[in-house]
Amino acid sequence: MSGAHSRRLEGKVALISGTARGQGRAAALRFAAEGALVVGGDLLHEEAVETQRIVAREGGTALTPGPLDVTDEDSVRSWVEEAVDAFGGVDIVYANAGAVRFGAIDSQPYADFAFTMRAELDSVWLTARAAWPHLVAGGGCILTVGSTAGLTGSLTNRRTAHSSSKGAVIALTRQLAAEGAPYGIRANCVSPGMIDTAGSRGNLPAEDHPMRSIARHIPLGRLGAPDDVVNAAVFLASDEAAYITGANLVVDGGWSTVLPGATT
Repeated sequence: MSGAHSRRLEGKVALISGTARGQGRAAALRFAAEGALVVGGDLLHEEAVETQRIVAREGGTALTPGPLDVTDEDSVRSWVEEAVDAFGGVDIVYANAGAVRFGAIDSQPYADFAFTMRAELDSVWLTARAAWPHLVAGGGCILTVGSTAGLTGSLTNRRTAHSSSKGAVIALTRQLAAEGAPYGIRANCVSPGMIDTAGSRGNLPAEDHPMRSIARHIPLGRLGAPDDVVNAAVFLASDEAAYITGANLVVDGGWSTVLPGATT
């Protein structure tokens, strides 16, 4: 980092879930580069530890206490307590981890719907709840991850569970902002569009599926990169966003702002 905006998170303790890969790994690296003391965690523990090693190689500070299951109350509580024991408090909670199972309303098993809600919504509530007393003690901020799926329906992607969970995350974030304001706690959401990660590539359907050509319909003409999301998250976590709470910052290249174009 260089220039006027370097080290924007100096000395802040940042809990980031889902740091094994993708947007979570990118967040851990960037937050550490901005001076944050990063506490990561993931069910994919060895990959999360590798993220910690990369942070250390680049001169940052990171801790990965153990496997983190964001859908398990005890696991989340232990994770937060490890962070507080190590660094004395919590300043930033970035509820990044999640998992999704896609399917149409007429064919998706209820178990897949419930799995998605638990992984994408319950996980955020559990993380915010566990960190809340520590945030109350010193102010701070919560970052959640919504999606354009929480803002619009889709003609090409069957995603009732994903749309439901992400719409709820956006609503939950606004309520956390309301309940946190008296304590100086800010809560904001970053809602990505289609981001090019190993995970999203794995979720994309067959070559002839309309989702494969989605970049043609994005006004800025490309899929997003993990750093596009992390840039927004760093801003919202920093003191530059001190007067921003309850916001949903959409990072989608303009995708959700326009009507679909003609099929080509």
